[in-house]
Amino acid sequence: MIVVKDRTFEKFICYEDILERIAILAGNIDEDYKDRKPLFIAVLNGSFMFAADLLKEISLNCEISFIKVASYEEMESTGNVRQLIGLNENIFKRDVIIIEDIIDTGRTMLKILEEFKSLGANSIEVVTLFSKPGAVIIQEHLKYIGFELPEAFVLGYGLDYDGQGRNLKDLYKLKD
Repeated sequence: MIVVKDRTFEKFICYEDILERIAILAGNIDEDYKDRKPLFIAVLNGSFMFAADLLKEISLNCEISFIKVASYEEMESTGNVRQLIGLNENIFKRDVIIIEDIIDTGRTMLKILEEFKSLGANSIEVVTLFSKPGAVIIQEHLKYIGFELPEAFVLGYGLDYDGQGRNLKDLYKLKD
């Protein structure tokens, strides 16, 4: 158990299991995109660890870029994308794979998908390391899922609690 700020968390998924699942996701992506050159777009800040470990396992000819959106306040997703910054690549007629750390309600990703569709991407898929039951609103684009999580607050492996805990290599959940 660990304490972050004012909350107690217990280990939920160990780092080794995370890496094992990432290797499987990368293999699936390699197979599905073997004749294409996808553009991976990692959503910062949370996906930085996942994106790094995923791309180490990808053997495709590909590119990676990063965007940042803001929709969380403390422990709740607001669903309001305040700003999408950092997309410098032209995604018109490109195969885009969005790398996300966690899909909670799916509302933030829905806004990102709408924006990317308007820019004329050839295809858009989402790879997320973690998904919660609320993610069903973007199911058609949510092709690659690492772990299905229960409705519990989690941190570690890039996910934070009010800015803290991203550096933890394992995933922790809030202790009841």
